[in-house]
Amino acid sequence: MCLNSGYPCSCLPDGGPCEPCRTKPDMQGHAHLPGAISSETLAEPSPTTKERDRNWGWILSGVIFINILMLGIALVSGSAYEHVDISMSDLQVFLVVILILTCIWMIYYIIFTARIENAVAYRDGHAGPVWLRGGMVLFGLLSIIMDIFKIGTYVGYLHCESAIYVVFPVVQLVFIIVQTYFMWVHAKDCVQLQRNLTRCGLMLTLSINLVLWMAAVTDESLHQTSHPEEEHHDNDTHEIEDDHSNDTHKLSGRSMYSRASSSEGDCKCSHTSCSLFQEAYFYLYPFNIEYSLFASAMAYVMWKNVGRLAEARGAHHHSHAHKFHLKDALAGPLVGVLLVFVGLATFIVYEMNMKKADDTEKRDQALIIHFVTNIVIVALMLVATLIGATIYKLDRREHDSEKNPTRSLDVGLLVGTSMGQFIINYFTIVAMIASGAPGLLNRLNLTWAILMVLQIGLQNFFIVEGLHREPFHEEEHHESVHVVANSYVLENYHKDVSTLEGSQISFKPSPHVAPVSPFGVPHYRHKLTWKRRVLKEVSVFLLLANIILWIMPAFGARPQFDHPAEAEFYDFNMWAAIVNVGLPFAIFYRMHSVASLLEVFVNS
Repeated sequence: MCLNSGYPCSCLPDGGPCEPCRTKPDMQGHAHLPGAISSETLAEPSPTTKERDRNWGWILSGVIFINILMLGIALVSGSAYEHVDISMSDLQVFLVVILILTCIWMIYYIIFTARIENAVAYRDGHAGPVWLRGGMVLFGLLSIIMDIFKIGTYVGYLHCESAIYVVFPVVQLVFIIVQTYFMWVHAKDCVQLQRNLTRCGLMLTLSINLVLWMAAVTDESLHQTSHPEEEHHDNDTHEIEDDHSNDTHKLSGRSMYSRASSSEGDCKCSHTSCSLFQEAYFYLYPFNIEYSLFASAMAYVMWKNVGRLAEARGAHHHSHAHKFHLKDALAGPLVGVLLVFVGLATFIVYEMNMKKADDTEKRDQALIIHFVTNIVIVALMLVATLIGATIYKLDRREHDSEKNPTRSLDVGLLVGTSMGQFIINYFTIVAMIASGAPGLLNRLNLTWAILMVLQIGLQNFFIVEGLHREPFHEEEHHESVHVVANSYVLENYHKDVSTLEGSQISFKPSPHVAPVSPFGVPHYRHKLTWKRRVLKEVSVFLLLANIILWIMPAFGARPQFDHPAEAEFYDFNMWAAIVNVGLPFAIFYRMHSVASLLEVFVNS
């Protein structure tokens, strides 16, 4: 009988290992038990098989993503124009079909794929942090409320409009519930089985969320943007120019926003709450837009994690548990909260005065207040960002080179979506300089645009540096030698000492004894360095400032149209296209900056 301590023998006539060799540990201490799952069982397939499987899954899922996204873009774009023979009901039929298919796949994954043994052998510690999933749950709840208001609105038009207007919000409500649960539970999964099916399902999820985002952004942009009235068609050019300023203001009657009631008189609501529901779900649209983008980002990270094995081990091993608390930051939160309240107050005044279409003086005063408020906020952010960026240049911490799909996506989205704000600002700068910036409003507009460009550039540098730096090492203030305590050894040590009591041997106690935790780790009082404290103050201040800069445009502030200088310089159609393309990305940039700054704050 052969007992090989390193590898199982082949003692039996059939070439298999004998019983002692099956149960004897190998050189690494692993017993070869019958039915046990060895490391080879969970190991990746051969490189050739893995590469072929991954390429096939990527190609197929990519084809699904591109086709659904392109078809969705065509339908969304066509339904936005009245002269194109594509109605909103055509778009919603397409969305309902894809939403149902996506729900079926997610339910299948939750019930079957995720429960197969070894299907999810590893989980990515970086993917789907709790604050991101918590934000998605919050936006999802508000999106559900929005769908309920939509259902209540469109039920009143069933007697004269298609039933798809009611079916779509119902299906979307179910989709939000299923997807939120799916992302909350499985956002960290690194799937090892049914890889191709999972990749295709995740690309289906990503594409439908992007199409929903585009549809919501298009709806809101059409509502916020009004084309100059055509009623002066027969007048001469001078009369049109005189009335241009008043005509380019946005629509004041927000209760008119209803795609179902586009016939404006032929179809009347059958109950009295239609206008209330319409106005309510209009104000919830920004949360639904952010929900779709959050879900898209998480679906992309899950798609990147399909089949990851060695990297997942590293991510799990190096993941750190950080706690969010504000006890080490004081000035940043106080100034940030003050800016949020001031911004909200001025935003309310601005919106109320913008609805008074006949009072030009009050509209101009509201624009001045709005411009000044934004200039002050952006200037303070610029100073804070400059301080934080300077500290990073002085900081000697190493850069984290670990492969991290979540961080790569965060950086890509941060830089990419900031282009939307850059586009609007640079067009504004060119228009103001070329026209000489006459008047107070134009000079304030130019100042705001220049400060915004500088602030966004520095903020991108600050966030990217913060995401790529290694965490700070705690400063432990004690004079004794750094020893990691072992609770078992300490317990035996104290027993041995107690048996020697009364003897002639004397012991000199240590002058500094650190209390030991149940896990055998000594507790010390940590003191933040001045660099770390300043970074925390800057991070939380920028986080709160970005929140107010997200709230104002997301909930209807449109100084780009309320102040007609750019529309007169570029022509209204061109300027409307620039704003309606760039502004949704600029709004998402602010919300994504909030999420990234929260990560930087926690890591600090």
